[in-house]
Amino acid sequence: MKLSILIPVYNEAFTVQDVMAKVQAVRLPDGIEKEIIAVDDCSKDDTLNSLKQLAEQYGNLQVFHHELNQGKGAAIRTAIEKSTGDIVVIQDADLEYDPEDYNTLLKPILKGVADVVYGSRFLPSTYRRVLYFWHSMGNRFLTMLSNMFTDLNLTDMETCYKMVRGDILRSIPIRSDRFGMEPELTAKLAKRGCRIYEVPISYHGRTYAEGKKITWWDGVKALFVIIYYRLVDDLYTDQYGHGILHSLSRTHRFNSWMAETIRPWVGDEVLEIGAGMGNLTRQFLPRKSYVASDLDPLHLHYLENLYEGNSRVNVARIDIEKAEEIEPHARKFDTVICLNVIEHVEDDVSAMKNILTALKPGGRACILTPNNPDLFGTLDEVLEHRRRYTEKDLRDKLESAGFEVEKVFTLNSAAVPAWWLNGKIMKRKYLGKLQLKIFDYLVWLLRVIDPILPWKGLSVVAIAKKPEA
Repeated sequence: MKLSILIPVYNEAFTVQDVMAKVQAVRLPDGIEKEIIAVDDCSKDDTLNSLKQLAEQYGNLQVFHHELNQGKGAAIRTAIEKSTGDIVVIQDADLEYDPEDYNTLLKPILKGVADVVYGSRFLPSTYRRVLYFWHSMGNRFLTMLSNMFTDLNLTDMETCYKMVRGDILRSIPIRSDRFGMEPELTAKLAKRGCRIYEVPISYHGRTYAEGKKITWWDGVKALFVIIYYRLVDDLYTDQYGHGILHSLSRTHRFNSWMAETIRPWVGDEVLEIGAGMGNLTRQFLPRKSYVASDLDPLHLHYLENLYEGNSRVNVARIDIEKAEEIEPHARKFDTVICLNVIEHVEDDVSAMKNILTALKPGGRACILTPNNPDLFGTLDEVLEHRRRYTEKDLRDKLESAGFEVEKVFTLNSAAVPAWWLNGKIMKRKYLGKLQLKIFDYLVWLLRVIDPILPWKGLSVVAIAKKPEA
């Protein structure tokens, strides 16, 4: 395991060597190595030369340099891009925060109960330096406002010490260039459903005469950042559909519609293939047993967070294209739910055969795929769809995999014009938040008119049975 320590540096020639010595000296639990990434944000003093000398001294230190001063957020953004650690922590280059607290921050993550740990300067700790009253009140006010908008109960949102699982942090875009990255990152971690813990840390605050850089104006700008990221969902850096999936997870009425459509065929022992962010999973619980599976590590961690402590729900990594990953689950389920998955795999018939393997004799597969190849557009590309189906295509492939197809029908005809306009004409790569809210609000109406519209739906659904023999 590797801990990436990200150090944004600006005009810290007199402290950076001491900080680096402390970072190097701290002893981590056995099996955890250090990766140290320092980003000089166009310092005007001798900081860069000091960092280069330190890089020659320490083999685990990488140094990067900004040609223009951009701010702490920009330096951290660069450091995140260069990091490779399983866990990442932010370390200021002054002497306010003590690296000896790394082990305290690590404990909740290593125990598997946390994705994110904040080091709080305001929780009771061994000691902290007593300094500016109004500065601390400003921190507490910003923390309270952030908590109001994120529904968290943090005591110190503005803390430097934020330790995050590496895969999560590298998947979150940091847009703020200066100190606004603190409330921005907090808002995005909250919206992503991360398990956030706080631990007390020691704090050696410094005065402005000693080099403290944050000002009252940064506090004012933080107010706008808090409000902005309450209204805007900008949660993923990746280009393969997480943003769209997160947006779709908020369309609760539409998800309920899909669930009600297939509910008559869902039994008590269920395997869900491609559970994603649990949009449909929560619709079918409780069940006697339920396995929510996916391939994406971000989705798997999200599901683990969501169903932590639920003994009837297991989260598993299953590649539906690999027979060896299905074999341990062979003949264990009376239902396999596979919604918006088959269109992603290269060999869809083999995937269907693997679904057949997971079912008990007489068990059913509920499969939903995109309908109508003529609608294939940029939204399909972002979601990495390999194909769209027709009713005949889906029926024929299921029968060739060994299923008895009981029913095939289309769903959501009213959304076809919007999908065609966004993906084929406007070439969009995302679905607008307002657009989805309007769509979800009107689901009651769409359900009424869906059967009478003269064209086929956006999705095709198949109910297929495993032969008794």
